Amino acid sequence: MRALLIGLAAAAAGLGGAATAQNLPAGPSVPFPADTLIAARQAGFDLQAGVAASMKTVIDGGGDVKGLVDGAKGLSSWGHTIPAVFPDGTQSGHNTKARPEIWSDRAGFEKAAQNFWTQADKLATLADANDKAGFATQYTATTQACGACHRSYRVRTN
Repeated sequence: MRALLIGLAAAAAGLGGAATAQNLPAGPSVPFPADTLIAARQAGFDLQAGVAASMKTVIDGGGDVKGLVDGAKGLSSWGHTIPAVFPDGTQSGHNTKARPEIWSDRAGFEKAAQNFWTQADKLATLADANDKAGFATQYTATTQACGACHRSYRVRTN
């Protein structure tokens, strides 16, 4: 799973700032249409949710968290990638739930992504130490960082 998240991160990193509304669909730096990029970021968020759910199962079961290091590192890698998978030109299409504030408040959006990956980095450190109690507390901080971003930058569907 970590390899898939890293692959998504690497693909998005190749987009960089060059993915603009003018060149997104046909530009040489983006070899796929906006709908494909939106689908890829949605898949990344689905993987993030799956990793988090697996972590919660281990926490609730009182299991060792050492085995969750790679998942936590994957969450951090994904967090670093999040801004790159929201270039101009991907505001709509493919049933995106992205709010316009992602583009109108770019600094706030990037700060929220940074908060998420910072929390995920701490989560990985605690997993590596097999600190069950610390990991459980940090898991809450990490998921709260995720939720804070959703409240500001994702359309609510329920």
